[in-house]
Amino acid sequence: MRSGAAAGHTGYYHETAFYSSDQELLDVVVPFLEDGLAAGEPVLVAFGPVNQRLLTSAMDTSKLTVIAGEEQYLRPASAIRRYRELFARYVEQGVSQIRVVGDVPHPGVGEPWDWWARYEAVVNHAYDDFPLWGLCPYDVRITPEHVLADVARTHPHVATPDGGHLDNDGYRDPAGFLPTWRDAPRPGPEPGPPSAELVGPTAADARRVVRAALAGTGIDADRAEDFVMAVSEAVTNASVHGKPPVRLRIWPGDDRVVATVTDGGEGPVDPFAGLLATAETRSAGVGLWMAHQICRHVSLYRDEEGFTVRLVC
Repeated sequence: MRSGAAAGHTGYYHETAFYSSDQELLDVVVPFLEDGLAAGEPVLVAFGPVNQRLLTSAMDTSKLTVIAGEEQYLRPASAIRRYRELFARYVEQGVSQIRVVGDVPHPGVGEPWDWWARYEAVVNHAYDDFPLWGLCPYDVRITPEHVLADVARTHPHVATPDGGHLDNDGYRDPAGFLPTWRDAPRPGPEPGPPSAELVGPTAADARRVVRAALAGTGIDADRAEDFVMAVSEAVTNASVHGKPPVRLRIWPGDDRVVATVTDGGEGPVDPFAGLLATAETRSAGVGLWMAHQICRHVSLYRDEEGFTVRLVC
């Protein structure tokens, strides 16, 4: 049987907490973890170094499964893949509930929010196969207001420092929360014109110009070749699943390269595109999912020119 506030719940019990001091964080997290240990449940922590040190100072963490938060939350799509693999192993062992608490990245810690906002929505679907209780605490001292607003819309439940567990009337299901591609956040303009712009490129054309752009950077060979493959896949997706014209633009820098692939179409029908693996190998979702696994950042949006995939190496 499941324990705590998630007792009687089927699937993913997705909870957030808003804290304004270190003590408030501990007041929420420590009972969550200790109660899970007492119930004999797997208890996972994926905090960054600061909160991990704080937790270690407040309780015995030797029986917890500690995952480096900066590795687990490197990219949303890989975080989902790794968590699902881990949760599946626990379910195979016959556990009744899994507890996990982690630091989801956001601009307050220097990370882009658009794909992590999508993550917080998508996991309500992606983790619902498992008897999971997930707690996502956010520090209101450093978290921007627009992020807190998204967090409030993507978590069905809210934990409070005084031990409360509240149903969240402001929660919206993933399909209702995720914007259309036209309404999706888009990054600011790149600094200056692109170094290369191709109309109607082939995948081979894409690989050639991306390799040329990468040659003048300090990016290591493995990361560079992964990026070449990601851009090539994005061009193929646009050519096969989008509408002409397809445009590839490249902006190289000292330690990164930005590429945008734009076509005249509406973008994928699936709002989860890129974050969840798809079994439909003929869809654009396979290439987008691969790009989300290996790029430093991926943005998907639509404007007057068409649908754009922006990839950062």
